[in-house]
Amino acid sequence: MDESHIEDKLDEVQNLFDRRPEEVETGLDVDDSEMLQLRKACRLLEAARHLVEENGYYTVVIESCFGAIERTLQFYLLENDFLHPDEYIDHQAVYEESYEAGLYNQEFRDKLVELWRNNRSRSYYREGVGSNERAEKMLELAEAIHEHVLQLAGESHECICNTA
Repeated sequence: MDESHIEDKLDEVQNLFDRRPEEVETGLDVDDSEMLQLRKACRLLEAARHLVEENGYYTVVIESCFGAIERTLQFYLLENDFLHPDEYIDHQAVYEESYEAGLYNQEFRDKLVELWRNNRSRSYYREGVGSNERAEKMLELAEAIHEHVLQLAGESHECICNTA
């Protein structure tokens, strides 16, 4: 972009991300990677709940729910040493790695990957339209996965959302 004020804003944002923040979001100021992922999932679920209640932010709710599922699965993988904190894992790989870790069976993995592949990007890019019913069902799914993983991990006391 040729607008110098936009480039200045970009530089300002990059500078902020390059240095350690002074005030961090409450609840996310944890020392280990697995708790950070768990609490990010909690925040995404809380945001999704709030936005469902506000009515009309369905695409954002759907996106937040997919993000919460992925952060919850990543928490499980980190907590059980199936993933190293410095290891990058993409969207689809988190579903596959969770299957490999024994979190769910192949049929569930296939359905979850298909849901992600066929609907996350479609909703995000507006090829598929978000709706109240879709947003609410995605939230129910994300909460159920979150609760299940917390029960398996025995970490519900570390959860900062209302799901546990």
